[in-house]
Amino acid sequence: MMAGIPMYQASIATLTRSLKILDTILAKGAAHAEAHKIDPAVLIGSRLYPDMFALARQVQVATDTAKGCAARLAGVETPKFEDTETTFPELSARIAKTIDFLASVRPEQIDGSEHREIVLKLGKHAITFDGQAYLLNFVLPNFYFHVTTAYDILRHCGVEVGKMDFLGSLSA
Repeated sequence: MMAGIPMYQASIATLTRSLKILDTILAKGAAHAEAHKIDPAVLIGSRLYPDMFALARQVQVATDTAKGCAARLAGVETPKFEDTETTFPELSARIAKTIDFLASVRPEQIDGSEHREIVLKLGKHAITFDGQAYLLNFVLPNFYFHVTTAYDILRHCGVEVGKMDFLGSLSA
């Protein structure tokens, strides 16, 4: 247990909640595009800087990070998703598939994984973590980087979202 917080709660529950919030933010992006007669592809292809990923790729990486976390901590195979999403409904469906996968992982598969060896292959390199360090030092910062960047792209494009949209319900 990490400082009194079970690994399942710190990982699966947290990732699921944030993916639902991301889906809500994307829905606001889709509504903004429709209301302002903007081709949704413009928003989906938008990026904050030329060398950064576009909105669609930010969502893909966030979902990949979430499902990879669940799989590695549970010791199961990571589902493979093709990175072909080009519309808001397709991005929403990808988030839903990810949430469904996270829901299939049971707490008893994750709790106790603090010391499980996790080997993460990044290109030609491999990094070895224990489960807790993997979650806290890689997964959560990487996941929130991409979720935040997706939010920032939409905000930069004029979508009316604010901090409370990003935080979601504080009672949940």
